[in-house]
Amino acid sequence: MPEAHTRKPIDDWFGEKIAPGEFRDVMLVVGESYSGMNVQIPIHIRRAEEDGPVVFVSAAIHGDEINGTGAIRQLIQDTELRLSRGALILIPVLNLLAFERHSRYLPDRRDLNRSFPGSASGSQAGRLAHHIFDEIVCRADYGIDLHTAAVRRTNYPNVRGDLTNPNVRWLAEAFGCEIIINKKGPSGAFRREACLAGCPTILMEGGEVWKVEPGIVASATRGVKNVLRGLEMLDTPPSSPGYQVVIEKSQWVRAELGGFLQFHIKPGDLIEKGHPLATNTTLLGQERSVLTAPFDAVVIGMTTLPAISPGEPVCNLGKLPKGAKPAALRRLRYEADGLEQQVSEALGSNVLVVEPS
Repeated sequence: MPEAHTRKPIDDWFGEKIAPGEFRDVMLVVGESYSGMNVQIPIHIRRAEEDGPVVFVSAAIHGDEINGTGAIRQLIQDTELRLSRGALILIPVLNLLAFERHSRYLPDRRDLNRSFPGSASGSQAGRLAHHIFDEIVCRADYGIDLHTAAVRRTNYPNVRGDLTNPNVRWLAEAFGCEIIINKKGPSGAFRREACLAGCPTILMEGGEVWKVEPGIVASATRGVKNVLRGLEMLDTPPSSPGYQVVIEKSQWVRAELGGFLQFHIKPGDLIEKGHPLATNTTLLGQERSVLTAPFDAVVIGMTTLPAISPGEPVCNLGKLPKGAKPAALRRLRYEADGLEQQVSEALGSNVLVVEPS
């Protein structure tokens, strides 16, 4: 179990007094709207009787990525989620201004997830980031930020973090995804800046925008509970996948020609080098080219739009580490509790997958 950093006292929660053992919904004012009304983020605080780590779980930092919102709502509504120690900060929608517009971005077109730690006198994005960072990150010991793929793409559940940080590595492994991607994140990103401030934070990616997908919600809620179990905040045993691999290199495979794709893979597939990914065809079905895997890989994500032009991304492949054989990993997944296999099949139902000719 990792060591916690120094954080703000937990006696005061955004102006509310929350006693040990109490649950409370609170509102955090983060700015004003065009009408001059307060913009308030709804937050659920859950405290145990015994002191311990403080963990925040956030979603919808991009306002159209709401799979995490569904997962956090499920955690809030889980009457059996009783902490043995510490506190949990659950934020279903971090970027309320973007969420209300069904948009990835703020009204000023800035990306909140490139604006941290923010500035009290900066842009709209900078001020919002400053409030969030000061009130949430500085109040927590650990963080989990839930995301989805971008528009017209889908992602197989994976965890991302700076694994050179031992506490981040611990969180990533404890979460319990099959796929862990070793990345710090771009400058100004929520998780990167939180780590720099001493609050180890990981990011989970899964599914599509504008959806709440049952398999992604199950993966996210299982992962959050696994972290709480590892921190001795829950007394139940963890639920683990059949295997875990760390991905050090990923690559988007791009179309060389325009056309209409026939997919041969789905999110989460474990494939060998040379495996057909997609056949590019004319609108009348005539074959133009076939894209193949450049190495043994897991399909991290892919486009859900089969109409393609040259240079557009088709699928994101994570290069499997040396010694990790796709066939062996497929067997381990099949022998596990079944969630990963179910998620892969469900995500694959959103694209037409055909056997290569």
